Amino acid sequence: MNARRAVIGIGNEYRRDDGVGLVVAAAVTEAVTRAELPAVTVTATDGDPATILDAWAGVGLAVIVDAVRCTPSTPGRIHRTTADGLAGTCPTSSHGFGVAEAIRLGVVLDRVPDRIVILAVEAEDTGFGPGLSAAVTEAIGPLTCAVLNELVSLDCEYPPEPATATLT
Repeated sequence: MNARRAVIGIGNEYRRDDGVGLVVAAAVTEAVTRAELPAVTVTATDGDPATILDAWAGVGLAVIVDAVRCTPSTPGRIHRTTADGLAGTCPTSSHGFGVAEAIRLGVVLDRVPDRIVILAVEAEDTGFGPGLSAAVTEAIGPLTCAVLNELVSLDCEYPPEPATATLT
């Protein structure tokens, strides 16, 4: 397995909670730099499929962070799944082109990492404007720790509880 790892934060900072992936990517960048973790790259993107494919090219593990809408919704709740876990589900991305489509495109082009983990937080507000809702802001610490746990099995102060709900 390739030792290189990538974190891909997806979002739009001008669509409220949709910006959570970008905020977590910045927090992970700071943590990775502070800890001097080798072979970890962090990319912030609006979900452009070419950027996603480039960000995970040649890596063993890609951790994707994004906002998601679920019904019923519990804003701030964190979900963890893998590329295999997306099969048969209908996650509702706030982007026209979602993570599942990027994975399918990567498979067709033979450009997927060895392992993909998706960490998604339920959004409360994806309306126009900057700033995260209180519920999603509270999830940033646990979400950042979850990403770091995926990268290096760190014990964090705020480990998220495993999600049992499926993304709908």
